[in-house]
Amino acid sequence: MFAVLICFACGANYAFNTTDATEQEWLNWSNRCLSQSYEVLPSDKLKKWELILTPDAFIRLRKTYANGKQEYYSFHLHRFNDMDYLGTTDFGTINLRTNDTDIIVQTYNDRKGNVDSMASVLSIPVKNMEPERLDSLRNALLFFKKKGL
Repeated sequence: MFAVLICFACGANYAFNTTDATEQEWLNWSNRCLSQSYEVLPSDKLKKWELILTPDAFIRLRKTYANGKQEYYSFHLHRFNDMDYLGTTDFGTINLRTNDTDIIVQTYNDRKGNVDSMASVLSIPVKNMEPERLDSLRNALLFFKKKGL
């Protein structure tokens, strides 16, 4: 019974009330959701990571590996098409899709050399993603997409 109450209390913070939300509230909620949900995979051996939605509507993901290699992904939400989710409420992957190859992908300090390329999907491993939280995140991304148009 106690565990059920804790889960219920935790779940109450997953969704975001979208009525009358200010831009700053959208931004704060989105960044909190992204940082709390990002799942560092053990195979990645990350030293640090940063996943943010900027005030000017960019999604940015920077991963720094223990060996010094860095990966950087960035795109403006006016190029955002939609997102899908593969997984369970405990663990899964959010795929952020753009209209074309609009996601900047850069690597630094890679043994294979530094690479600049473009992609159309940014896959983000996540944990604890309830359907309501996913819906709220999608609504936030669409809010910032409209803002950027």
